Amino acid sequence: MYTFIVNPHAKSGLGGRVWEQTEGILKEKGVSYRSFFTKYQRHATQIVRELTADQGEHRIVVLGGDGTVNEVLNGIQDLSRVILGYIPVGSGNDFARYFHHPSDPVQALERILNPGKIAEMNVGVLSYRQGERRKRYGVSAGMGFDAGVCHQAVISKLKVVLNRLRLGKLTYTGVALSQMAALRPGWIRVSLDGKEPVIHEKAYFAAAMNHPYEGGGFKFCPGADPCDGILDVTVIAGLPKWLVLLLLPTAFWGLHVKFRGIYTYTCREAVFESERPLPLHTDGEPVFLQRAVQVGLEPETIRLIAG
Repeated sequence: MYTFIVNPHAKSGLGGRVWEQTEGILKEKGVSYRSFFTKYQRHATQIVRELTADQGEHRIVVLGGDGTVNEVLNGIQDLSRVILGYIPVGSGNDFARYFHHPSDPVQALERILNPGKIAEMNVGVLSYRQGERRKRYGVSAGMGFDAGVCHQAVISKLKVVLNRLRLGKLTYTGVALSQMAALRPGWIRVSLDGKEPVIHEKAYFAAAMNHPYEGGGFKFCPGADPCDGILDVTVIAGLPKWLVLLLLPTAFWGLHVKFRGIYTYTCREAVFESERPLPLHTDGEPVFLQRAVQVGLEPETIRLIAG
């Protein structure tokens, strides 16, 4: 039995159209399935939390974007009892990049129905308000500029227009330019695995990444491997805005890490503290402004259909 969590509004309604095509194939092949449609923010979390409350084995397929995957991860009661499949229908689709999930929904469904590889993927977790609140993430969690871009992209009318033109990936680039103009960089203190903290002056952002990509294809952590039990951290600091703007395009290929002012680390857990409250995100989903967060990995992995 496959359980499909469908976001019909993904990419300005493309999710609904892709589901119609997907369901037709499932019926044609006689596949046993059930489907649930998300109707509002965090609805997928609620659906999956109820589904997995039985502590049984589940094969869950997400049809949507990075945000829908994030909501599903946050609803799973026991990660080790779920096999996750993915049909990417989003603007950024960063979750799909590392494992090369097919962008064609028919091919993506074929991989799910006839999997050749199951990966044991790590799941990140971000905690704030002294551990009172925690959120899982699959791709990345960030504090500062990248989170500000995610916040704005969620409400941006530009995203709707570009999605209709099939240029949704450019949303983050356009929003990034406007966010950079208003940004006031301050210090961010980074503590890795309990070691002596490092203070980065005039920092733009700090990101803890499970996957290499975020923001619609920016390869901010080229060496990140979501199956290695380690987080990759990137901090950009001490650079003038004009130089950050010049370096930003190089991040599509991961070449930014060769320049001064780009700091990369690996760790199992990290603490980010900032001069002033900054926006946060998990997989592009906004979190209210905070001055201190902790990031790490869940002790359990999740099985992901990856080939």
